[in-house]
Amino acid sequence: MVNIAILGYGVVGSGVLEIIKKNGAGISKKTGKEVRVKKILDIRDLSDSPERGIITSDSMEIMEDPKIDLVVETIGGIGAAYHLTSEALSRGKHVVTSNKELVATHGPELLELAKQNDVNYLFEASVGGGIPVIRPLNRCLAANEIYSITGILNGTTNYILSRMQKEGRDFADALKEAQEKGYAEADPTADIEGHDACRKIAILSSIAFGEFIDYNNIYTEGISKISSSDILYAQSMGATIKLVAISKKTGGRIWARVSPAIVKKGNPLFGVEDVFNAVVIEGDAIGEVMFYGRGAGKLPTASAVVADMIDIITHHGNFGEYNWCTKERDSIASSDGDRVRYFVRLEAENKVEVQKTVGEVFGSIKWLESSNACTKGELAFVTEKAEEKEHTKSFEAIKENPYVKRLANTIRILDK
Repeated sequence: MVNIAILGYGVVGSGVLEIIKKNGAGISKKTGKEVRVKKILDIRDLSDSPERGIITSDSMEIMEDPKIDLVVETIGGIGAAYHLTSEALSRGKHVVTSNKELVATHGPELLELAKQNDVNYLFEASVGGGIPVIRPLNRCLAANEIYSITGILNGTTNYILSRMQKEGRDFADALKEAQEKGYAEADPTADIEGHDACRKIAILSSIAFGEFIDYNNIYTEGISKISSSDILYAQSMGATIKLVAISKKTGGRIWARVSPAIVKKGNPLFGVEDVFNAVVIEGDAIGEVMFYGRGAGKLPTASAVVADMIDIITHHGNFGEYNWCTKERDSIASSDGDRVRYFVRLEAENKVEVQKTVGEVFGSIKWLESSNACTKGELAFVTEKAEEKEHTKSFEAIKENPYVKRLANTIRILDK
């Protein structure tokens, strides 16, 4: 028998218990052992819960129990979760987590602690929810030199943008609906400002490139500036807008960023809608491979957690799981040298004068028209390819024009 403890009985933690109860026979058949949840840790009063007999608010009941072999951490954050994860690993208990913030912040340290104590620390659910991407990246693509990772890694923002695209909602209305449906938190900042996707691309990049990529060093921009006008202009281009996370390695240079992007038809990310996520990984031998599915939610995420549990029970001792060293990369490069095109929308006091300035600053451009999107004094255009740093200089020059009321938005175009 394998005894499990669940730390945090929220959405994912309760999903883990639900799957173990529902599929217990199949799990036992796969592992050759009966799997039982012996304890649940939660500081709330859950005296009316059907599981009250195994719920405790005392973490030491779990840590000091030699019969508990494996701990599932679904608390979230880096406070208590970090302390309890470290304690469990130090006491020789395997740990599985869905906690992206903890993994992105302390992943190498916790992996090293697990190795020292002859146990495993697995976190498949921390990036793609129910999508298996970490294990395939590290194992199935191990023969490849990874060039790039490009993905839609946040279901909340993808749902909001999908509603804006399909139904003409404005941002605030689409966000409210996402909250009502449980796709967005009461405080949605981590999602809509890109922090969640940033942590996920940091984890994937660290594993793919074998170095600790600190998410604090990744340029991150959310979707709160995206308007219905931007959506309509994108549609006029035969495209849509997504929050896209990218990391690339060329030679010894690694850069990463999270920002909205205009995605054109033909790109594999174009049709990824609602709460679905997708990750495209490019390697030197395999070319491009794509992973797609529900990136969040109670049971999809719990499914990945239980899969890690099964892996530990059946393959205990695989300490070379992740090529992720504890040495932090001194710095990651900016995307300043990346050659891209931009969609630009601005409001002008004098369209003729602003059009003249735009031509002088950017050179060859393509003006856009959308009868639905245009408002009085609004102009929109697409630049030619140039290095990111050159676009930045051009945007600053446009802002200084006395006839420009506001540089409303600048959005990268994902050409590949």
